[in-house]
Amino acid sequence: MANVTIENVCKRYGARTVLDGLSLTADDGECFTLLGPSGCGKSVLMRLIAGFEAPDSGTIAIGGRAVADPARGILVPPDRRGLGMVFQDYAVWPHMTVAENVGYPLKIAGTPSAARAEATRRAVAMVGLAGLDERLPSQLSGGQQQRVALARALVSEPRLLVLDEPLNNLDANLREEMRFEIKALQRKLGITVLYVTHDQEIALGIADRLAVMDAQGHLRQIGTPEEIYETPADAFVFRFMGIANFLPVRRQGDGWVAGEAGVPWTGPPPQRPDPLLAAGFRPSDVIMARDGVGQGEGMPATVRRASFLGASVDYLIEIGGTLVRAALPSHDCLSRGLLFAEGEGCRVALDGVQWFAGGALEGGAA
Repeated sequence: MANVTIENVCKRYGARTVLDGLSLTADDGECFTLLGPSGCGKSVLMRLIAGFEAPDSGTIAIGGRAVADPARGILVPPDRRGLGMVFQDYAVWPHMTVAENVGYPLKIAGTPSAARAEATRRAVAMVGLAGLDERLPSQLSGGQQQRVALARALVSEPRLLVLDEPLNNLDANLREEMRFEIKALQRKLGITVLYVTHDQEIALGIADRLAVMDAQGHLRQIGTPEEIYETPADAFVFRFMGIANFLPVRRQGDGWVAGEAGVPWTGPPPQRPDPLLAAGFRPSDVIMARDGVGQGEGMPATVRRASFLGASVDYLIEIGGTLVRAALPSHDCLSRGLLFAEGEGCRVALDGVQWFAGGALEGGAA
């Protein structure tokens, strides 16, 4: 069993507090992703879990066993925590072959050569590098080097795999490929994975559950990818999980108006008492038309920028003096006559609006 329990962990560097009373649990056999902006402390937390650093207070347990508890003087070294770790920069030794790199942890542990060779062979094959055992890292692509690092982390058959931004140095296609392969490996081996990233797409694609951290190192929400994306706990989470629009909507008389200039709001009225609200929505939630779009024929808007991106057309549109982003599938634009030029007028309705307090508007449109 390799569930990970973190309770009230604090970590400071001089006068700077990076983590302050952080608590979370990753279940056995789960791929748990920690998502947050650069500098929020997520990598620090992974180093605390791995044992490369010690918390100032709080406890960390792996599989029900305390591995860090300053109050009781417990600090289990990394090599006795039963985990493997993959870093962002691969950390493969340039003078060692693939097999030597992968088998190095077993060599340090004193594993007999025959058993070490067999375990190395299995790990190399597991990550799709069979036949490349004698190559040096300089003879490998970036994706292959990352596979070497992954095989090295798996060769000892750990209960827990810690991945700290492992795909950052790969191009977009390799990132996508490796993301799927890591998830497939996790399911095949049934191990617990803790994955750190600032990339929302990777987090949503790989996680069974994920935790969103803010820049101050506080947890804002923990849930499944669907829960985090569809029902964000607050405006920060909504904004962080992808391109986000926030349109001001305020009460005027018996109705509501939208945008800084106040065009009539034609969607369902918000079921909140606040006089000023922020309507949150994604670019894909914008419905555009040349004439009426239902819901009171939609709000009048003006296209300020049109960018053809292949599969989609990205629009910057102005609603009542407020700029928001819209994205329509290219085939819809072509088949329904929705290719707008800059300066053209249109009608707009919004699907799937999420309502936030007016303070969300201070962050501006994403």
